[in-house]
Amino acid sequence: MVELDGFGKPCPMPLVMCKKEIDAGTTDIQIRVDNDTAVKNITRLAKKKGLGCTVADIEGGFLISMGGELPAGQEPPAATAAAACSISGGACGYSVFIGKDHVGEGDPQLGYNLMKMAIFTLNQAEVPPMNLLFMNEGVKLLCGDEAQIIDSVKEMMDKGTDVLVCGTCLNFYGVADQLKVGEVSNMYDILERMHESAKVITL
Repeated sequence: MVELDGFGKPCPMPLVMCKKEIDAGTTDIQIRVDNDTAVKNITRLAKKKGLGCTVADIEGGFLISMGGELPAGQEPPAATAAAACSISGGACGYSVFIGKDHVGEGDPQLGYNLMKMAIFTLNQAEVPPMNLLFMNEGVKLLCGDEAQIIDSVKEMMDKGTDVLVCGTCLNFYGVADQLKVGEVSNMYDILERMHESAKVITL
């Protein structure tokens, strides 16, 4: 059993600590963390690696225990790249990185309208993106009331696009409880998706 301490460590460090141990062949891991985002990231990693995972409340945070196999009926998810190939027909597809809530550096309202149209147009494309990756101000787009943006992103998810949203960014802007679509994620996973992509488009 390897015991790790993720208290006070910023996202995605607790996740990286666990992944290093798993990659080194460790199958029994316990880690202390002090926030919900770390719990979500690590439990998702455990499932992806086919490991059982339990979470217990402790003083000041949570104790996550990984080990053994997934319970019956909880098969690990298929690799994202494989899912993307069925969409795009390519080896790794493409990802779209959205780090702002507007396009360009001119008039803010024009920039927002252009971003709204860009997301709508992506949804109309013959080949949808493998991943939509939202960071910094871009996360606000998924927390607002603009139906065209939310509906377009939901429709792309229905087509197989993965939507990853930076949890640290949501917390920084105080909008974590307003997220309407997408999966709360972290820097490690977002960069991994970029690395897996044949092409990354930045809006």
